[in-house]
Amino acid sequence: MFNYQQNNRYFAQIAGGMEALGAEELAELGAEEISPAYRGLYFSADQAALYRINYCSRLLTRVLAPLISFGCHKTDVLYSKAKTIEWKNLLTPQQTFAIFANVSHSKITHSKFAALRLKDAIADYFQESFRLRPSVDTQNPDIWLNLHLENNRATISLDTSGASLHKRGYRKQSMEAPMQETLAAAIIRLSEWNGKTPLHDPFCGSGTLLCEALMQQAGIPAAYLRNEFGFQKLPDFDQEIWQSVKTTADEKIEKLSGASLKGKINGSDLSYKSIAAAKKNVRQLPHGEAIKLKKLDFREIAQLENAVIIANPPYGIRMGHEKDMNALYKELGDFLKRRCQGSTAFIYFGERALIPKIGLRPSWKKPLVNGSLDGRLCKFEIY
Repeated sequence: MFNYQQNNRYFAQIAGGMEALGAEELAELGAEEISPAYRGLYFSADQAALYRINYCSRLLTRVLAPLISFGCHKTDVLYSKAKTIEWKNLLTPQQTFAIFANVSHSKITHSKFAALRLKDAIADYFQESFRLRPSVDTQNPDIWLNLHLENNRATISLDTSGASLHKRGYRKQSMEAPMQETLAAAIIRLSEWNGKTPLHDPFCGSGTLLCEALMQQAGIPAAYLRNEFGFQKLPDFDQEIWQSVKTTADEKIEKLSGASLKGKINGSDLSYKSIAAAKKNVRQLPHGEAIKLKKLDFREIAQLENAVIIANPPYGIRMGHEKDMNALYKELGDFLKRRCQGSTAFIYFGERALIPKIGLRPSWKKPLVNGSLDGRLCKFEIY
């Protein structure tokens, strides 16, 4: 038996700053014995909860099912131990696989070489057993494998998500420097927006924040548009349990009419291309046509009173003009103060140095990673 079958323990990867939110979400989705780790969370789950977490989680990046764990000081040990895994229970010689590896505080220091040795072990296992070997496909493999090496201990896992869970499927068109979907979902969750007041994104870009707001408000599972998951490749996958989990989750989608959603979620941007992209993306989702989108510079908005404002404005790394950025954020602060009375704004700063430029004191600041950027989400209450 594989490790996960013996103890029902899994590891969920999540972006930095989102661990506490991820633990809350995991508990809501049926996980137990949740414990935080660096950029992730260990948890226990039965099959139904595992499937539900992959289908419904808005915050997690991947969920890994550990196959084997062992002490590992050199790549020869990695190779020999990996060859003892019954790979025929996970893969056929005609299928494909890919490996993503990470190494820290170990005598093996090169993650790509470690991944190569694991690949060799899998290929040689099949060659010796079947005279055939599966191929590597780094774009769309049949299974994704993870190799984690920390403090000279190796864990080989199967990715039960199958591909990063941030790939929702609604982003058909993208603009420069789009916000990752999991980060957008975290921002909507932290805003505590409940649909009772209008929500507006004045820098909507290709509509990621708006899509995540719609999905949370209408109860649309995060992976609603996905067709396959890695857990379907597990040897103990249960189709009946999966179908029950999916049906139950889908039945919770609000059967809201377009009219009842109209006016609740709004976006604007000064770019025609952005608005066109946003329209295409939001319409991939149920009731996406109810989201109101308009080509409009935020400086031309007459007022946004008694609303929830969420935004990911441009910042230096995206624009390259520090002087222009300082002026933009000052104008944004003036807009919030003068035209947004009674509103609450949640602004994501990809560049923390820009926070003082807005000229408003935040109620709180929360660290949230966006790719390689250590950004901050700030809450501003406008009186």
